[in-house]
Amino acid sequence: MDGSGADLARQLKLFPATNIVVADMIGAGIFTTSGLLLLELGSPLLMLVLWFAGGILALSGALCYGALGAAMPRAGGEYAYLSQQFHPLLGFLTGWVSFFAGFSAPLAASSLGFSEYIASAFPALGLGDNAVLLKKAIAIGVIVALASVHLRGLVLGSKVQNYLTVGKVVLIVAFVVAGFVLGQGDTGNFHIRTASDAPAASWRVIGLSLMWIMFAYSGWNAAGYIGSEIREPSRNLPLSLILGTGIVMVLYLSLNAVFVYAVSPGEMQGVIAVGGLAASRLFGPAAERLISLMVAFALLSAISALIIIGPRVYYAMAKDGYFFKGIADVHPVTRVPSKAILLQGLIAGVMVLSGTFDQILTYMGFCLGIFPILAVLGVFKLRDDCSGAARSGLYRVTALLFATVSLAILGLAYFERPVESSIAVATVVAGVPFYLSFAKARRQTSRA
Repeated sequence: MDGSGADLARQLKLFPATNIVVADMIGAGIFTTSGLLLLELGSPLLMLVLWFAGGILALSGALCYGALGAAMPRAGGEYAYLSQQFHPLLGFLTGWVSFFAGFSAPLAASSLGFSEYIASAFPALGLGDNAVLLKKAIAIGVIVALASVHLRGLVLGSKVQNYLTVGKVVLIVAFVVAGFVLGQGDTGNFHIRTASDAPAASWRVIGLSLMWIMFAYSGWNAAGYIGSEIREPSRNLPLSLILGTGIVMVLYLSLNAVFVYAVSPGEMQGVIAVGGLAASRLFGPAAERLISLMVAFALLSAISALIIIGPRVYYAMAKDGYFFKGIADVHPVTRVPSKAILLQGLIAGVMVLSGTFDQILTYMGFCLGIFPILAVLGVFKLRDDCSGAARSGLYRVTALLFATVSLAILGLAYFERPVESSIAVATVVAGVPFYLSFAKARRQTSRA
């Protein structure tokens, strides 16, 4: 059945919208970057300060996106904001980047992370000649399973998302509390510097570290992507962004504190699966399986959120004529962008099979850091009659702070990792001819 005449329905209240923000933010980043950060920075206290600074920056962005979303409650998030306030080219390019680095790649990465933690919990899965293929099969299987759930409608999908997100938050809080109350840690770890920290971390290293941290915080803008499906968007959309980001900031700081409490800096630096290592040190080796399952469950929630959010961007682009026309179809019964969900699942599956994940963190972080800078500056263009936020100097100061700091982070990260950053820039530039092609077809259609 052709669903091109259908539209997305406003079905989400504040609680599920906030859950989507929390679920989208808490993914692979928090469970994989702290060991790498400590390797670069050499100081646990500096690492914690940067996690706090990243949270403040994410909250600043969420505040600005709340004002933008209240004024323009459409699907697509910054695609809609940039297209409407600046130029459709900028909107298209943010959607283009989101297609690869914003949703499909993190979906593939989170799915692979899920399979790795499952293999860690059940070591037999990681043995044998076919271990790699088995892990990839698990990763693709979880994408297919959750995509099937979300193809059945947003009501069912949001219920599943609510359960996954609440369960994830409860497990993280339980781990943090048990770690500090019952675990065998050492508060002295907070004051130890690693042997590799001489000379002290440079500004370029700090910039790169903040970019990695901001990747872990990415998702603070998640509710903006589903603006067309949130009830009372002028109230619920900003609140969901601010509440969700605030909750995640507290959880991230708590998790990193318990990681440092559990593991000495010298032992933690460079470790990817830091959660499992922390559990082993706090409660003994037997706890590593339990924590591996907890992380896998947390990644399951993030995968689900990515499957909800990403297709809404492609749907919005296609509806405006700047993406393949069929992607704008909404299923007449389930009222979800079914073709967009299937397309994203297909691309993510290809990425899983390709296995090219080398230095992907820097690539994704740089790509995802570009367009929010432009989007928050849109606060200066909000009319006084469309949003009360536009009349508040706080929003404009916050937008300027976010844009300035984010631009500095990208500049420092570029000089520290020029290859991956250049590939990210090339990804953006590669979208320009596609935009021109879609724009030309759109003009021809409008004349017909």
